[in-house]
Amino acid sequence: MAGWTAEELDAIGRADELQIAPARLDGALRRPTPIWVVRIGDDLYARSYRGHDGRWFRAAQATHQGHISAGGVEKDVRFVETDDRATNEAVDRQYSSKYGRYGARYVDSMLAAEARATTIKLVPAEGRSSE
Repeated sequence: MAGWTAEELDAIGRADELQIAPARLDGALRRPTPIWVVRIGDDLYARSYRGHDGRWFRAAQATHQGHISAGGVEKDVRFVETDDRATNEAVDRQYSSKYGRYGARYVDSMLAAEARATTIKLVPAEGRSSE
């Protein structure tokens, strides 16, 4: 399975929002939802600010597959849940750095335990993709 290209990582990492469309059980994609995304090295991570109550997150948990769009990149992905402490701390720092201009009200919700519990890694899936 191929990873992200440097160009994809740069484009998605710079994007303010990512459109995430988890797959339904029948394989059809749900309506895209705009979310925040952060880059940690060669990996991309996202969280649900509503914690496990977020619709897109519940759908992502059900199939672990979907499609993302950001910075001109369209990609089928797998959603890999992580609860690794070091990863979550790095994701916290990136959310604070990248989105701090929106103020503590918004960023703090992404750093709360409920959101941290939904940290997912976006992994390229084999299949269609285009830039």
